[in-house]
Amino acid sequence: MLFTEDRHEQLKALTWDESRAREAIERIVRDTEAQFSPTGMWPMHPLDDSDPAPQYLLYHGASGVIWALRYLQALGAAKLSRDYAPFLEPLLALNRKAMGREDHPAFAAYLMGDTPIQMLRHGFAPSEAVAAELARLVEANIDDPARELMWGAPGTLLAALFMHERTGEERWRQLYQATARKLWSQLEWSEEFGCHYWTQALYGQRSTYIDAVHGFVATAVPLIHGRHLLDAAEWQAWQDCIANTVRQTADREGPQVNWRPRLTPLPSPDRPRYVQMCHGAPGFVICLADFPADTLDDLLLGAGETTWRAGPLRKGSNLCHGTGGNGYTFLKLHRRFNDPMWLERARAFAMHGIAQTEAELTTYGQPRHSLWTGDPGFAIYLWDCIHGGDRFPTLDVFFAD
Repeated sequence: MLFTEDRHEQLKALTWDESRAREAIERIVRDTEAQFSPTGMWPMHPLDDSDPAPQYLLYHGASGVIWALRYLQALGAAKLSRDYAPFLEPLLALNRKAMGREDHPAFAAYLMGDTPIQMLRHGFAPSEAVAAELARLVEANIDDPARELMWGAPGTLLAALFMHERTGEERWRQLYQATARKLWSQLEWSEEFGCHYWTQALYGQRSTYIDAVHGFVATAVPLIHGRHLLDAAEWQAWQDCIANTVRQTADREGPQVNWRPRLTPLPSPDRPRYVQMCHGAPGFVICLADFPADTLDDLLLGAGETTWRAGPLRKGSNLCHGTGGNGYTFLKLHRRFNDPMWLERARAFAMHGIAQTEAELTTYGQPRHSLWTGDPGFAIYLWDCIHGGDRFPTLDVFFAD
């Protein structure tokens, strides 16, 4: 079997109810704003950290919550009662202290560091000073040995792309090209699998992740979306490389497809088979849904079937490793193939996720204030289910305007 059954739960037989989805969004926004503190921002949830001290990073801290609230307002999904712009600049020092990076000259990490906070500042009030600091961060991160989205150069490659889309400035094109070319030079070749990969120096270990967030396929997102910034020959080489690695590492079982987290070592029989955004089939669909050729379509459809058959995740409604993130698989396939079945499946996961969010609130007595792992991120998923959108937060879109 391509997934571990006990990581998932039976899909609740709930009819799609747009009014209930809108009510859930309203509740999440209302509760999130009500629990804001100018000094402590938002408390951590026990499922994110046993320490209740607040965090400030984009992934599951205050800057991610502010991003989500502003994005929901820009979409027309919410009307905020507060302006969060005055609280952004202090987040830089607060996040560095919380992450133990106070003396780091360039804490550029896209989901964890200065870069997204500076991008938020630029989104609220564009300035040359902020843009120059962002350019410095991207350039300083080109040689980072993590080689993955959360910490490494692929994340700041994505940041350079977002800044180029926002401003059209040549410096962002040059930083994008320099980062992409450095990543190309760092590719390794596996004789065993007949494909390219990267080695990540991450958390004191060396890994060969191939999945979303930490792995090879996450880097495909800024490369696919920014291919117009590359020479035609460069993009063709990347397109062939991405397609080959994705195909060579796919595991198939009948109509289903999944991928293991790492190229090597091969997973042992007692290891879980993940089906979630950050590890496994959903992340591959989310990252490859805009691939500009049909050569991977059979794998994307097979990954969608795996995600559906596995069912909602027991780990809640969140985007990274929960039901909402897996639901984006169906939204992506709906847009790519224009088959209403996928939107129906996305909405079925949405209704299940609403029930999960309500159950967690009862169990823990507090909402989960987090973009990638909590309620605000799930609220964005609900809005996309209402309107048939498929832009994964901070992966496909950053600047709400």
